[in-house]
Amino acid sequence: MKEKILIVDDEPEIVDFIRDALVDEGYEVLAAYNSGQAFEWLGAKPDLIILDVMMPGMDGWEICCAIRGLVSCPILFLSARQSEEDRIKGLMIGGDDYLVKPFSIEEMMARIRAHLRREQRNGAGKIRPIIHYGELSLDAGSYRLYIRGRQVPLTIREFEIVQLLLIHPNQVFTRDQIYDKVWGFNAEGDSSTVTEHIKKIRAKLANIDPDKTYIATVWGIGYRWESGP
Repeated sequence: MKEKILIVDDEPEIVDFIRDALVDEGYEVLAAYNSGQAFEWLGAKPDLIILDVMMPGMDGWEICCAIRGLVSCPILFLSARQSEEDRIKGLMIGGDDYLVKPFSIEEMMARIRAHLRREQRNGAGKIRPIIHYGELSLDAGSYRLYIRGRQVPLTIREFEIVQLLLIHPNQVFTRDQIYDKVWGFNAEGDSSTVTEHIKKIRAKLANIDPDKTYIATVWGIGYRWESGP
């Protein structure tokens, strides 16, 4: 299976330049030109992310901080900023490498291969984290949920809500608790988004298994995973 590399850069010329080199090496390439597209591609489970620092709107530092809790793959920063302070910052906030523009494609490819080899070594012999619960299978490694072998098309946040509730069956979580555990204490927004995510999750579960109620509402408190194994 081809390893997937996500490029996040607002300059199409840079993206095309890197993509061509990666495709020639046999990699599958995903391209994002802003933070929104980058978040959408996380569901594809990239094996490595190439992340530009200087972008309009949400910059590379902010994107890295936002996604590091969602992905464990190597993140390689690209930047025209070459100070030691910037390189240290990139590594401290969750990056694995820092490459200064302009760069040679040969050096980039060497760094990519080194990081992917390291990931393969670290992953050798590990058991894939799959939870079986009745007719459900939850694959934490690939962010996938199955009911009787049929995949439920969940977003990353939806999956994490399901995972939280599923591994604590019959325990009631308030909206605030779910929001803090899934989005984080420092996230911008409020717990009302949990209600909307729960609605979408229920609809997706019902589309495959309309006869079961997996997530119960505990009025005035919150939600719990109700269906037993």
